[in-house]
Amino acid sequence: MAKKTRILVAKVGCDIHERGALTMLNVFRDNGIEAIYTGRYQSEESVANAAVVEDVDIVSISDLSGSLVIICRKILSELKRLGADDIDVICGGIITKEDKEELTKMGVKGCFETGSPVEKTLDLIRELMAAKGS
Repeated sequence: MAKKTRILVAKVGCDIHERGALTMLNVFRDNGIEAIYTGRYQSEESVANAAVVEDVDIVSISDLSGSLVIICRKILSELKRLGADDIDVICGGIITKEDKEELTKMGVKGCFETGSPVEKTLDLIRELMAAKGS
């Protein structure tokens, strides 16, 4: 039996806009993905620690403050420090073209602007899990 995909949906910092995160949480669950929500006001360190403790496959960061490059850089660094850099990171929210390029260079597996079709995110998750052999 194939392992069920586990994803951590996270909000970092003071961005209170959680509609996108909550929408994706439900989309993931409706599509057979075990989804865990951190809630708002998390630090990058707490997100990375939760990802390790919850043994997730993917961390999905939602941010509408325009800070995804800073947030993802810190989360990726913390995951590496914890020996968990096999956990993929994806993100969604306000992303400029330049930010998307920078996020991709640093190792973020998927960047989804606000309004992106949820099917694109689900397709990427399936690809990432297939690459892990799950």
